[in-house]
Amino acid sequence: MTTTDHHLVVGAGPVGRHVAALLAARGSRVTVATRSGRSTGVDGVEHLALDASDADKLSRAAEGAAVLYNCANPGDYTRWEEVWPPLAASLLTAAERSGAVYAITGNLYPYGPVDGPMREDLPDAATDHKGRLRARLWADALAAHRAGRVRAVEVRSSDFVGPGVGGNGHVSRVVPDALRGRSVWMMGRTDQPHTFTDVQDAARTLVAAAEDPGAHGRTWHTPSNPPVTQRQALTDVLAAVGRPPVRVRSLRGPALAAAALASPLLRELRELIYQWERPYVLDDAAARERFGIAPTPWEEVCRRTARQ
Repeated sequence: MTTTDHHLVVGAGPVGRHVAALLAARGSRVTVATRSGRSTGVDGVEHLALDASDADKLSRAAEGAAVLYNCANPGDYTRWEEVWPPLAASLLTAAERSGAVYAITGNLYPYGPVDGPMREDLPDAATDHKGRLRARLWADALAAHRAGRVRAVEVRSSDFVGPGVGGNGHVSRVVPDALRGRSVWMMGRTDQPHTFTDVQDAARTLVAAAEDPGAHGRTWHTPSNPPVTQRQALTDVLAAVGRPPVRVRSLRGPALAAAALASPLLRELRELIYQWERPYVLDDAAARERFGIAPTPWEEVCRRTARQ
């Protein structure tokens, strides 16, 4: 077991960058590993070009690290079944060999369709292939934790908003057009309550969970603001920078089916449409109590989402 203050962050997407920034700001040594090794622009952070699915190379990079953060987000959403299993296996192997805490950026896919707020004690009962995949990856990490091979923890968030999310967020991806006054399309119903998670709050919770030994061996939900509808979320983002609402159209039913014929990405998202056809609400009480984290005020989240 290591006692160093070196942290290895795999992935430089929105969560990875914010985790790196949080750790570097407090004076920790931080290495961000990506395939390209391209700079994140975060001061004081080292950058490493590395194929994280290579367990030997990743294990060498993790030697002496206190925490190995899995902030990976394979770019091609349509190839998860091909990309994620070897990547997750490599990360788990590197954590076991190095002794680093294994902190995983998770999502809500494993729960599948639910009735009522999502709590951490719900079973992982997804029926779609992406949800089953994410559930299996956590089950593998949890089994290794319970066997004493690693110290693992997963932090799950709802759909991201906030700085740097861009095209990865269902709200933020339409913000550029909305700021120009154009009408936009949003997935599913736009009148259902939906939890949105600030990406910086996800990073804060992941760091807190990694560094709390008593928090390991389970999942936690990122503290998030009260749910709002998609339409209201976009309207609030626009209002935060003094812009009026725009027309919001719903992409669902036959229109979504037709669009999916020409778009592999939409075909994948169509399997997850249940998230946008009914209330999709996160219960974050456990993490708030454990880590003392409150979500960033909604108005600030909206302002940063508009200005990303």
